[in-house]
Parts: sequence; C-alpha cells; structure tokens
Amino acid sequence: MPLDSLKHSAILSTLFKMADDIELIGASEFIKDRLYFATLRSKPKSTANTHYFCTDDEFIYENFYADFGPLHLAMLYRYCCKLNKKLKSFTLTRKRIVHYTSFDQRKRANAAVLIGAYAVIYLKKTPEEAYRALISGSNSSYLPFRDASFGSCTYNLTILDCLQGIRKALQHGFFDFETFDVDEYEHYERVENGDFNWIVPGKFLAFSGPHPKSKIENGYPLHAPEAYFPYFRQHNVTSVVRLNKKIYDAQRFTDAGFDHYDLFFVDGSTPSDVITRRFLHICESTDGAVAVHCKAGLGRTGTLIGCYLMKHYRFTAAETIAWIRFCRPGSVIGPQQHFLEERQAAMWMQGDVQRSQPKQPRGVSHLTSSMDDLALGPTHTTITTSPNDYIGENGLCMTQGDKLRALKGRRQPRSATTGALRSSSLISWHLFEISVEEFSLSSLSGIAFHVLMNSVLFTMESNAYLSASASQIIHSMVHGYTCKSSVLRLLLHLYHLMGAHHERSSLYCFTSSVKTVSTGARLIRLNPSHLFLTLYHSLLP
Repeated sequence: MPLDSLKHSAILSTLFKMADDIELIGASEFIKDRLYFATLRSKPKSTANTHYFCTDDEFIYENFYADFGPLHLAMLYRYCCKLNKKLKSFTLTRKRIVHYTSFDQRKRANAAVLIGAYAVIYLKKTPEEAYRALISGSNSSYLPFRDASFGSCTYNLTILDCLQGIRKALQHGFFDFETFDVDEYEHYERVENGDFNWIVPGKFLAFSGPHPKSKIENGYPLHAPEAYFPYFRQHNVTSVVRLNKKIYDAQRFTDAGFDHYDLFFVDGSTPSDVITRRFLHICESTDGAVAVHCKAGLGRTGTLIGCYLMKHYRFTAAETIAWIRFCRPGSVIGPQQHFLEERQAAMWMQGDVQRSQPKQPRGVSHLTSSMDDLALGPTHTTITTSPNDYIGENGLCMTQGDKLRALKGRRQPRSATTGALRSSSLISWHLFEISVEEFSLSSLSGIAFHVLMNSVLFTMESNAYLSASASQIIHSMVHGYTCKSSVLRLLLHLYHLMGAHHERSSLYCFTSSVKTVSTGARLIRLNPSHLFLTLYHSLLP
C-alpha cells in the first residue's frame, strides 16, 4: 500500500519519506532513531540521513523441496557481523540504518528472522518483544516455515517459534557468536566435507550415514566410517548411534574405540517408545559426545535429538524444531513434527523427575547401561518390524532419506567465502591416475597439494586456477601468489619433503570444479617427480 495511506504510523510518516513510486507495506523500529526493518516494493536510494541495505540475495536458503528457511547459523552469524559493522561504522554514525526486504514472502520471512534474532542476541530483547516489533503498525503477517518433505505442509513453524528457539539455545550456551567458527560450520556442512553439524556442541553431532567405502557415486560423495575418525577423536565423540538399516559394518567404529548402537526405525517414520527410551538412556550414560545418523541425518536423527532437548533443556517442540533447523536445515520432517508435539509433555515430565533426583554415581549409571544392553539384546530383534520396513534401506528403492541426501549432494559449491580448505581433515576421496600431459582441468577453484610420504601427510594450499598445460598451470599458480619466487619455494619445499621416498609417494590434488559439479569433489593422483620437475623447470629463467 502507498506510504501516504499509513499516516497512523509515526515511524513510517517521519522516517520513510520516499519517492511516490516506492511502495511500502510496513516498518519496524528496533533501536529508536537508529535501526529499522522495512518491506519495500523497490530498491530505495540511501540519503544523507538514511542508509538502506538488503540481504535477500546475499543469504539464500538452499531448499530441498518447498522448504525455504530459516537460514542456517552461519548466515545468521554473518548477518549479525554485517549489522554490527554498520552500527559501529563512523560514516554511518549519524544515519538511520534500514534493513529492507522485498514483497517475496519467503525472503521476507527469512529477513525478519535475521533481524529478530539479532534483536534477541545483541539487543537483549525477548522473542516476544522482537516479534511484536516485526508485526507492529501496518506490518502484514509473515509466511510460516515448512518442512523439507515433498508433500503438502501439515505443520507451521512461525517467526516467533524461531526467535524462541534462538533464545532458548542462547540461554543454554549452545552457541556464542563471540567464539563461533563460521568457516568450520560452512566447511563441514557441505556434503563433500562430511555433511555434519553440531546440534548441542560437545554433546550431539548429526551427520549423514557413512558408507562401506569412500567414493563418488552418481555425482554424490560417499564417506566411509574411517573418514570421520580424526574429527570424532579431536572433538571427543565417543559414541555413534545408527538409526537406519545396516550399510557399513559397525565393527569399523568399535575397533577404532567408539561405542556403536543400532536403533533402526523406518525412514520418514517416528520412533517407538522403546527406541526413544533406549536412545535417551544411551545419551545420558555416555561420556563424551554422541554422533547420530540415519540416511541423510535429517529426519530420524533430528527427531530423537529433539526428544533429548525437550527432556533435558525443556525446549518446546516448536523451539526444538526451530533450533535443529538453524543448525542443520531440513531436519525433522512430516509426521516427526507432530510426534515431537505429542511427546513434549512426557519429555518435560521425565526431565523434571530426573532432575529432582540425586545424581547417581557414574559407575551405577554405566552398570545400568550395561544391564539395559543385556535386556534389549540385538537391536533389530527387540523392535517389531515387517520385511517391508527394510525396503529402500538396502538400495531396493529410493526412500525419503535417499532423496534428501541426493538433493543435498547436487548443490553447487559456494564461492570462497567459507575460508581455506581444512586439508588436515580431508577424507578419502575416489581416486584415479593420470599423467601430467593428461592433466587438463579448467575453471577449478581451490587447489590443495598433498604429499603422502610413508603415511605422513604434508600440505600446501593455494587458491589457484589450473589450465591444460604445465606452463599454463604455472602461470595460474603465480597469479595466486605475490611473486614467482614464492611458487618456486613452494615447489622446492614439497619436493624436498618427498626426498628419497619420492618413488613411493603420491601427489594428490583436491579439486572442486564448477563445470564438473555433477561428479563432485575429486582427488587426482599424479606422478610426483614428473610434476615437480616439469613445473620447476617451467619457472626457471
């Protein structure tokens, strides 16, 4: 509606003196005479007194189906950094700052969550106060978020639910933007880098189900259990819970020192009381963090972790769903949303009872856990299933988890705003051998050289671009450094690291190609001596 029809709003009438062709449907004040949120039909021009900015095309949700938000934690973090910088900017000191969004209801809802969450985190507003500002005056209602299922939406997640989830997570210390590692989050949430997210740091890590062998299958990177061992050990993950049908041998985890539990239930369904109790007991009896996975690590995984959040932190079901989706978008799907609503009261009651009792000694807790294992026996024999429950879990047809994981695997790598490759944690990729003459890849971003010598990995990283020939490769590498001599030093350093072992060593180039995104990330094994000598001599005068 035109601005002149909103004379009842003091904020709108005094602040937004725009051209007649700019249509506005609502505005909210978050800091008096300083910070505002507005919904505008077209892009406004900043003035001497007002600075406008929009994030609709900067922070974009990667959907599975018809889901469109909320945006994940890394985007929220980057938004908060952006807004803090503007509020502290000397050049904007005397200006009103307006975060504006478009009439696109999906983008508008995500933008509202961003500034609402900022108000909760940094302005210390309650979720209700922030939401009240968003709907004040002539602001129209916001489109609620939905799940990542293919069918129709049966559960609405509101803006207020999201803000309450943020506030509850903040109260319990689940995140702190003063110490939040945004590069790590953005790296590991990518399929090619492991596809995992912390839901409760130090306690729950949700990840996509491992496979028997690390490889690229139909353009989708699959990771073996061993790919996760270094990260799990570094972050005190001591237990793994599998919720899908057996694909890999659990002994690969147990032989490596991890506890492993199987609690299968059908993809897309909800857990039985037996499975829920067993899961909670495992997590309550475990020292260290618990890594939970199903097929995609979204539906079943988020549902059981959600039960723990409701029991131990008194999250509401809506707060639970919101927080888990902030951490791992697409989590908790279809009937699982209603399951959490139905289980909320019981989880709260169980948690209240448990907290009212004196804590048991650790030995008693472990003894109880051991007895529970004996009582239940092998997981699959204690849970009522039918043969059809396993169809799709072993590759006979595509299940919900298969489809979601495939959709996530097709996403194109984002630009290099996510920091350097964490090559020390690189997992085992699919390999194929080529010679230097055959090394013809173009439009590659992010090259990391690895010399594998007697099981010791030495790493150098460059944000270079590669072309077809050795001379072109060198030219592109030099372009990525300050001078040619630095490239020479890099090559000499790597070559000397190989030393007398070069015949038993291999050079691996980790590549992520925009043009070959369908094949995913790859490792290319080269002849190290040939490559180094060719490149070195190409650089000599």
